[in-house]
Amino acid sequence: MKDFKIDNKGSRTIFNNHLLERLTRTHFAFPVILYYTIGFGCLGYSISLTEIQLLSNWWLFPIGMLSFTLLEYVIHRFVFHFKTTTHFEEKIQYYMHGVHHEFPRDKDRLVMPPVLSIVISFLFWGVFQVAFGAKGWILFGGFISGYSSYLLIHYALHAMRPPANFLKYLWKHHSLHHYSEKGAAYAVSLPVWDYVFGTMPDVKTIKTVSEQVSS
Repeated sequence: MKDFKIDNKGSRTIFNNHLLERLTRTHFAFPVILYYTIGFGCLGYSISLTEIQLLSNWWLFPIGMLSFTLLEYVIHRFVFHFKTTTHFEEKIQYYMHGVHHEFPRDKDRLVMPPVLSIVISFLFWGVFQVAFGAKGWILFGGFISGYSSYLLIHYALHAMRPPANFLKYLWKHHSLHHYSEKGAAYAVSLPVWDYVFGTMPDVKTIKTVSEQVSS
């Protein structure tokens, strides 16, 4: 733990082309506002333009948000940290997620570029519509709002100091992943998934990192 650093700064150029490089950088507020707007817009649409009754189906919205936290864990663990076997795969992983680990306080790269996230979001919207019909509007609204919440939380964990309240646990948990054990603590917005799937670091590591975050 001697090399533990929570304030390492910097950035790097991924593409020599100015336009492509610019597309990899995003102010966090843009997607956060965009996807919260879409999320609550879906909720409003389901109430006003479908036969879905909000009073009897309101619970679908938080279920949608919860479903995103699980997807977040799965993608972070099995996609962003997939086991590489070749130099090419290592390079893919580095540019997909490793850059973030090397420069975790690069504020322009704390959220996925909107060009990519919009395409992915549209695909998930289609899945929800096919699988759940009219109720898919509420579920997807919660799902995409869960994504916005994740973006907001992830940005805060890297760009802001830990608060002096119970939310400080989120900072401690994510620090375990970044500054101690990359093969553990994958969940960001809902750390309970690491307990469920057995990817919490050992107790000694948790205590050491917690002390570092507190200092």
